Amino acid sequence: IGPVLGLLFIPLIGSASDHCNSSYGRRRPFIWLLSLGVLVALFIIPHADVLAARLAWGGRTLQVGFLIFGVGLLDFCGQVCFTPLEALLSDLYRDEEDCGQAFAMFSFMVSLGGCVGYLLPALDWSRGLLSVYLGGQAECLFSLLILIFISSVLITMKVSEEPSCASSGLAGSGSLLESGAGAIEAGRCGMPRSCCYLLKCKLRLLKSGPLLCLLRTCWSMTPAIYRSYCHVPWVMRQLCVAQLCSWMAVMSFMLFYTDFVGEGLYEGVPSALPGSVSRQRYDEGIRMGSLGLFLQCATSTFFSLVMSRLVRHFGSRWVYLSSMVSFTVSALVICLSKSVVLVTVMAALTGYAYATLQTLPYTLTCHYHKEKEV
Repeated sequence: IGPVLGLLFIPLIGSASDHCNSSYGRRRPFIWLLSLGVLVALFIIPHADVLAARLAWGGRTLQVGFLIFGVGLLDFCGQVCFTPLEALLSDLYRDEEDCGQAFAMFSFMVSLGGCVGYLLPALDWSRGLLSVYLGGQAECLFSLLILIFISSVLITMKVSEEPSCASSGLAGSGSLLESGAGAIEAGRCGMPRSCCYLLKCKLRLLKSGPLLCLLRTCWSMTPAIYRSYCHVPWVMRQLCVAQLCSWMAVMSFMLFYTDFVGEGLYEGVPSALPGSVSRQRYDEGIRMGSLGLFLQCATSTFFSLVMSRLVRHFGSRWVYLSSMVSFTVSALVICLSKSVVLVTVMAALTGYAYATLQTLPYTLTCHYHKEKEV
């Protein structure tokens, strides 16, 4: 549900943020709003049974409904939030070298977050004091996720905070393909305000600003947005098709890799009874698959740090092609090999392609808008 909704709403949210006239910037109100959706989803998922029991007509069906809603909301807001984040990076860093370094660091932090995400479920939280206090392992894990997420959002918003005052003449100029954030920032001033007043303004902004921008865009610009797809420059079409095919391969690998290891390599049965030999082999394979994905994120973290140097020495084309070739070879070896060690090493190697897809296409897009001949 989440990816399908994202496919429909990402163009609308991107265009709405381009035309948003908020005093807090064009991108940050949407980041706040989508982050709020992620927090709501992180609260609903572990408490779906409690929420269903609160309703007199609730039951197992309603609990499943809450779970589906929470997972869909988490997937949608988490994926769509990347759009204003990437646009914010392109707004803040207009220079070619700065843009490349910014997206390389963005890829590094995404990969680092993936490492943390794969490590947290692998740990046994059931015997900890925090788990006992909160009522279970799931509640403990989701509470930690909420704490990490809130801290990350606050740090991101503080570091990327734009000046607070916008001149009325520059506030309406706002397409990413035109003058961008440089002209807007030129007409803003940073007047200090109290934290309480700033918090109240942000809460009002979350209630009205982004929603009004999004509703105006949905009403007036939806036909124009989708008609503009027919007039995308040829070089950008090639980049979009390459991104589509590459992400289809990478996401399919990440979704099915753990099941492949559990069933294909360890010959486990996920539907077997708990405690049986087949189920134990499957669980062991899932843990080994999670280790492979963790190593993938670790490899991606490393290549994100050296991506700028690779592009500087070998060029964007060579780096992109080599990453896709390495991913293809790794996938073939994983399909044909029965060695757990070799499959795990090949899974770690796919992190090179993951880091490339998080960095190069967005850098090339920024370069294209700056210099059409790129």
